[in-house]
Amino acid sequence: MATARKSFESILLDRSWVSAQDLDKARQRKKPGQELADVLVEMGALEPQRLARALAQEYRLPFQAHIDEHALEPKLVAKIPINYAKKNKLLPISSSGDGITVAVADPSNYEPLDDLRLLFNAQIQPVVAPGEVIVEAINRIYDQVATTAEDLMVDLGDERLDLVASELANEPLDLLESDDAAPIIKLVNGILSQAVKDRASDIHVEVFESELVVRFRVDGMLYDVLSPPKRLQPAITSRIKVMAGLNIAEKRLPQDGRIRLRIAGRDIDIRVSSIPTAFGERIVLRLLDRAQGALVVNLDHLGFSGENLKKIDRLIRQSHGIILATGPTGSGKSTTLYACLSRINSPEKNIITIEDPIEYQLRGVGQMQVNPKIDLTFASGLRSILRQDPDVIMVGEIRDSETAEIAITAALTGHLVFSTIHTNDSFGAITRLVDMGIEPFLVSSSILAVLAQRLVRKLCADCREAYAPTQAELARIGVRNGSANGMVHRPKGCRNCRNTGYRGRMAIQELMIMDDNIRALVMQHADSATIRRHCTSQGMTLLREDGALRVMAGETSIEELLRVTQEDID
Repeated sequence: MATARKSFESILLDRSWVSAQDLDKARQRKKPGQELADVLVEMGALEPQRLARALAQEYRLPFQAHIDEHALEPKLVAKIPINYAKKNKLLPISSSGDGITVAVADPSNYEPLDDLRLLFNAQIQPVVAPGEVIVEAINRIYDQVATTAEDLMVDLGDERLDLVASELANEPLDLLESDDAAPIIKLVNGILSQAVKDRASDIHVEVFESELVVRFRVDGMLYDVLSPPKRLQPAITSRIKVMAGLNIAEKRLPQDGRIRLRIAGRDIDIRVSSIPTAFGERIVLRLLDRAQGALVVNLDHLGFSGENLKKIDRLIRQSHGIILATGPTGSGKSTTLYACLSRINSPEKNIITIEDPIEYQLRGVGQMQVNPKIDLTFASGLRSILRQDPDVIMVGEIRDSETAEIAITAALTGHLVFSTIHTNDSFGAITRLVDMGIEPFLVSSSILAVLAQRLVRKLCADCREAYAPTQAELARIGVRNGSANGMVHRPKGCRNCRNTGYRGRMAIQELMIMDDNIRALVMQHADSATIRRHCTSQGMTLLREDGALRVMAGETSIEELLRVTQEDID
């Protein structure tokens, strides 16, 4: 084992990484049992990278600034529990004839290295790396090697199915660090961690007369993942309900709850819905990655075509009026509105939302959640919001004439209002409001634009294959002349996309901006087909046409576009 040759403090002073004054302050603040280096980092006097370099020099060990998880050996990592690795900030990197190379944050902590020498029955070659680098690498690699739910099925056997109720703290422990030994708890934890690993948006626990099925929704499509024995149904259901804070004794009524977890360092919010069926309780869990939510609420990353992005960017900076997003459930309407709010969010603006439910927290935005149990509806909440002197309002959905009337009144009195409405295309949103009983002159004077949207799966960049489509295929998506090289792409399937040929989703849109001609048509009670004909004659790009551009660019396939926009094509 390496021994210290030059004092840690001397190294820091010689390299001018800390000043003598900071060292004196750190010594004064240092508590019994606390390391001087930790105090310096807490004070901000020493950067973690420099701390690691100084420790490497002090103990005459190699220094490693970064850890490439692709170079790690999963079989080595799998032998060490994640909680042990994080606690001691160490990670085995590789094996060779000389022994096992292990990244450590604190080379003076000999005991864990001795443990690894006994575990691997080999010499340990430590290299020093910053603690935060090691923890980040641990999260990434353990997310890849974590045991799948299917692997955990073998642990169940005839063992007793214990149920352990655990209270979730404000900062929950990482699920992969759980020490729970009960097989049913390990199984549920495995299902949750695998769902996050597979990028699932929902977990469906479906009950039938003689079987139990667990399915994941990935990129909008459901896939069978697991079929646990039917006898495990009560235990799995009860475990999920305990985690969500639901009443496990109530099996006759629908219940809603929430779980907050950390999985491989990622903060995950889970909405839980339970409903009774003829064969037991059916549970659906909606997974929301808080970090991912912060990434998606950027208008530039949502897949807007260049022209539409310019138009929407100009519209959301208007002082008053209504901007509507329309499309079926799960078409990304709320995400688009979040992105619009984030774009215009500033200290000078008072932005308030009323949602059902609040999916992502937006910094600097007041967010209110609908609660029908206490008569807090979209309409009543919107009335209260108007007394809060808002500049911008977001209403989760216009479901009835009362909400529509209040939203229009708000738009006509100097507020910018964002909302969603359920129609198949942008033109139908106008006639839908009129059908609700809203006067046509109010609709024509308050609506700024309607954005219709769908989500299409993106072709996996690792395995997509090019081919020459027939003219009949191109005609089905409205393309007459084909692409410049006569080639488009189709899915093939590989390990990275679970053999589906697709990985991730993007939005296709049509943006109808209200002009004087459309307003005149609304005042004449024109139907949506008439409004559509006018817009297309003016060169407006329809959903199908926007999707066709993505097909020709190789981003999605003809089959996927037909699946998503079938009603618009036939």
